[in-house]
Amino acid sequence: MANSKYEYVRSFEVEDEIMLPNIIIVRIDGRNFCRFSKFHEFEKPNDMKALELMNLCADAVLEKFPDIIFSYGFSDEYSFVLKKTTKFYQRRASKIHSLIVSFFTSVYVNKWKAQFPQKDLRYAPSFRSRVIGCASIEVLQSYLLWRQSECHLNNQYDTCFWQLIKSGKPENEAEEMLKGSLKQDRNELLYQSFNINYKKDIPEIFRQGTCSLRTVEDIVKYKEDGSAVKRCKRKFTRVYSENIASRRFWNNQLCLVKELGQFTEDLSKTKSEYVKSFQHESRLMPSTWIVVRIDGCHFHSFSDVHQFEKPNDAQALNLMNSCAAAVLEEFKDIVFAYGVSDEYR
Repeated sequence: MANSKYEYVRSFEVEDEIMLPNIIIVRIDGRNFCRFSKFHEFEKPNDMKALELMNLCADAVLEKFPDIIFSYGFSDEYSFVLKKTTKFYQRRASKIHSLIVSFFTSVYVNKWKAQFPQKDLRYAPSFRSRVIGCASIEVLQSYLLWRQSECHLNNQYDTCFWQLIKSGKPENEAEEMLKGSLKQDRNELLYQSFNINYKKDIPEIFRQGTCSLRTVEDIVKYKEDGSAVKRCKRKFTRVYSENIASRRFWNNQLCLVKELGQFTEDLSKTKSEYVKSFQHESRLMPSTWIVVRIDGCHFHSFSDVHQFEKPNDAQALNLMNSCAAAVLEEFKDIVFAYGVSDEYR
C-alpha cells in the first residue's frame, strides 16, 4: 500500500498510541468460558489441568515478547505488564493487544492435547483483550491489588458454591445461601459444614493466582585461554504471593523495580476511581462502519518453517478461508469478508 494511490486508507486507522510515561498492561480473559468449561467438562470449582494450560500459554507469551516482564493470572484471565520504556509496535494499543491475545489463543489450542490427552477440543476457544494504561506505579499497584482481590473473592465464592452443590443443594438454593455473604461468612461455612480451612486446605494457585516475572541471570563461560566471558541470560520464574501489590513482594524483585519502579507504600484497597478507569472501554461512534483487518505476524518465517509452497500454497489459503468462514459463523454482525495471502478484512 505504501506509495500507492490507496495509501490514504491508512488515515482511517485508529490512532491509539499509549503515551509515555503510562505503563502498559494487556489484560485477556476467556470469552464465554463458562460455556466452554462446561462443554469440555472442567472440574469444579477449579481444574488444575486447565489452569496449568493457561499458565503454559502465559509462559509462551513471556518467551515470545521480551518487553513483557511480569504477568499475573487466575481462572480464565491473564494480565501482562510491559516495561515502562517499551517501544513495542510504537506503543499502539490495537497492535499490542491483538498480537498478544492471538498468540495466547494459538498456544492454547496447540497445547490442549498435551494437557488433555483424553479430551478432544470440541470447538475453538476465544479470548477478549484490552490495553490498560497506568499513569504511575501507584496505579499499577492498585490494578494488581484489584485483580488479586477478585481472584480471592471469586475462588472463595466458587469453592463454597460447588461444595454446596456436591452436598446435594440445588443451584438456586446454593446461590440464595451465598447471596450477600462476606469473606468471613464463607470461611465459616466451609469450615463448619465441610471441615475445610480455606487458607490451609485450598492450594495457593487457586487462592492467589500465578505470577511470572522476567529475570536476568549472569552466566560465566571460559575461553580456551582461561579468560572469563560474562553473558546475561534472560529467563522467567513462576512465583506465588498472598499480596503481589505489597512492597515486600514487589520491591524484592529487582527486575521489576528496575523496569517499572518501587512501591512506596502498602495499599489496603483500590480506589474506586481507579477501578472505573480499569473497566473503561473505548467505543466507536454509532453509524460508523467498522472494518477489522487481520494479517499474519512474521508469516514469512512461519511459512518457511512449515514449508508452504511458493508463490502460493492452496492448502494454506484454504485454511485461511475456513478460519474466515468460522468467524462469520461465530459473529453474526460481520456481513462481509475479503482475504488475500495472510490477511483478511
